[in-house]
Amino acid sequence: MARASDRRRAGAAPAASTRAASVDVLRGIAIVAMIAYHFAFDLRFYGVVRADFEHGAFWLASRAAIVTTFLLIVGISLVLADRARVPTTRFVRRLAIIAACALAASIGSYVVYPQTFIYFGILHCIVAASLIARPLTAHPRLALAIGIAAVVAGLTLSHPFFDTRLTSWIGFTTVKPPTQDFVPLFPWLGVVLAGVWAGDGLARRSFALLASLARAPGWLATLGRHALLIYMLHQPLLLGALWLVLRAA
Repeated sequence: MARASDRRRAGAAPAASTRAASVDVLRGIAIVAMIAYHFAFDLRFYGVVRADFEHGAFWLASRAAIVTTFLLIVGISLVLADRARVPTTRFVRRLAIIAACALAASIGSYVVYPQTFIYFGILHCIVAASLIARPLTAHPRLALAIGIAAVVAGLTLSHPFFDTRLTSWIGFTTVKPPTQDFVPLFPWLGVVLAGVWAGDGLARRSFALLASLARAPGWLATLGRHALLIYMLHQPLLLGALWLVLRAA
């Protein structure tokens, strides 16, 4: 006869799998939105369309929604890792991989856009914000309070001191620096911390609010599980494919 502890572990596995799948699907949806956004951006790069990504309300709102979704998921994932007792060594290894990808994104963007290369984009922000947010997974209400303060400060405070490349990654700039992707710690750290609070609330309710996402098409979850790889590869592939299509046209 199976022991009670064995039965509990057997019963917990599907629930944990469902929770992870729902978060993967949510991340997969964000990936699809990101690819669509970058496809439009690349069409402008080749002169096919004339979209105003820097000032157009639709494009600014779209980018903000995509970045917000990704960073909320970072906070939720930190809570999932904490509840699953993921070892610190595994966390550090994963963060080192993201940091290496951030460096590769900087180098790759410098080759294509030397004047506006990415020096603190979303991957850079994820690394820094994860280091700050991880200790707060045990204190979700404090995380939310600090997160709200970070968002408010990031959106309302500015000073010329933060307009240099050495300091602008913190936030508080008076003008947006010339870079292809800019995700400074303030206000975006606040979104990750809000994700920590949201992740704790979801975990307490066994991720019931996201349960329907686990029934979404499997390919969305697959995209979500391989989000980092897709992020690194999709732009070179899009740019290359469009170049071939436009050259043949």
